[in-house]
This record gives sequence, C-alpha cells and structure tokens, in this order.
Amino acid sequence: MTLQMDDLQHLANNRWYSELPLPFQQFIQEHALIQHYQKEQAIFYSGDTFDGIYAVLNGAVRLGYVDIEGTESIAAIAEPIMWFGEISLIDQQPRSHDAIAIQKTRILHIPSAAIHTLVTTQSQFWFHIAQLTSQKLRIAFLELISIQTQTIRQRLALRLMLILQGYGNHVLIEKNVIQLSQEQLAQMLTCSRQTVNQELQALEKLGVLNLAFKKIEILDQEQLHRLAHTRQS
Repeated sequence: MTLQMDDLQHLANNRWYSELPLPFQQFIQEHALIQHYQKEQAIFYSGDTFDGIYAVLNGAVRLGYVDIEGTESIAAIAEPIMWFGEISLIDQQPRSHDAIAIQKTRILHIPSAAIHTLVTTQSQFWFHIAQLTSQKLRIAFLELISIQTQTIRQRLALRLMLILQGYGNHVLIEKNVIQLSQEQLAQMLTCSRQTVNQELQALEKLGVLNLAFKKIEILDQEQLHRLAHTRQS
C-alpha cells in the first residue's frame, strides 16, 4: 500500500522529515510499508530484535515498559507524526521498550533491510539518524531538569506542551486536543492520578485547558508555555 496525499502532508509537518535532503525523503516514500494495528496490539516489545523504524500516521502508540510485577511505565505517547524505533539501529541492541497501539493506528514502517542498505550505501544518512535520536535525548534532559527544578503543576504543563508539539516533531501545531487519560498522564509524571486531576482542574480554572473524558483541550497555549518553562527560583 502506497502513501496517500494525507500521509505526505503529515510527513511534511514532521520537523525531521521536512529537513531531510530530497533523496532521503524519496527513499522513505519508496520503501514505506503501511501497517494497521488494533487497540492494545504491539508494534514491538522490549527485547525484540531491530526490524526497522516507524512513524505514526494515524492513531497513537504508547512507548513504555511493563515490569515483572505488571507495573507499567509510560515514557511517551507517539501521535502523528512521530518517528520511533531508531535507537536499536544505532546501538545494535534489542528494543529497550514496548510500543503498543492505544487505539486503531496506522503506521509507516521502513524495514530493517532497507535501512541497512541505505546507511551502508549512503553513510551521510547516519547524521540524520543521529539528529532524530538527539532530539529525543534533548527532550529527556529537559524532563530530567524539570523533575529536579519544577513543581508538579509546571511539570504537568511541560508534559502537555511536549505532547502538543509532538515532542519537538511538529513544524506547526495543527490541533489543540490531546487524547490522553489522567491515569496515563500520572504514569508519565510518576505521581498519583488524584494529583494529576487536582492540577488539571486548577489549570482549567485558570482558563488554560478544558477537561473531557480521556481528552484535554488546550485553550491557552501561551499561558501553558509560560508555565512549562518557568523554573523555581
């Protein structure tokens, strides 16, 4: 199945893809496989062998890990259009986390054979893979600093802002609605659902957002951004 016009528009709004040299964009378009996943179906599990890189075209994917006691940790929710799965390409190690569809999801997949051929014949593509990974590393450092220096409200604002921006993946923010439960937000912030609920209600009273069932509508992006990037003195 080939990429549709809507898919190409999604790709154009992905910062990493939009900045790739044209030959690499064409390579992705030519080698892309379109895959469909149902709710709670795995794209891959922690420990799996590298089988390529992925991007979310429609739907959403939960990136995280479940320990031996069944406790789940969520690192991120990948939405259109966020790339994932490239870390194992770089370190040649098994997958470090699970990738699970949280609703009906349509995925762009570049198989490992195609990627290995590309990096072997066009070594400069490694630079672009490094850019993709360093983008996530930058976000990870930002969140680590947030944990050490900010209140739970500020951390919540930062997480909502990152999700809205597609974790730095979006050239433009095209929508202001986040499809996410309070339980999932609590897992991301490693706090209780009750704490998240209290802080969300406080932000709602400030006019920053509007709450609905498993959905958060951002009403004031500027105020959310200010909260997210304010550090404790």
